[in-house]
Amino acid sequence: MSEFSAFVASPWGAVLAIAAMTLVTFLCRIGGVVLMSHVRITPRIERGLRALPGSIILATILPIALDNGFPALIALGAAVTVMALTRIDLLGLAAGLGTLSVIRAFL
Repeated sequence: MSEFSAFVASPWGAVLAIAAMTLVTFLCRIGGVVLMSHVRITPRIERGLRALPGSIILATILPIALDNGFPALIALGAAVTVMALTRIDLLGLAAGLGTLSVIRAFL
């Protein structure tokens, strides 16, 4: 076993890996801040930044809903509708989960 392999297999190898991941995560986060400090925020860019969290959530949840079929899509529609009408996230979550529970109870 080489010296490098022995170091990586030791507890210090795990510490080094965690430290490296911490550094990369920090650089990714600070990179976004530095990049956006050079961008002039116009109304169009501001609208895009405001829409970004919803887009990320949709990109995460929609494939899961499509894999789980029609009941999941109905529940997702109920959650989105309630959230659009009330602007209360927890109420939308409750509506989506409640709808899915009722549909699955009868199927």
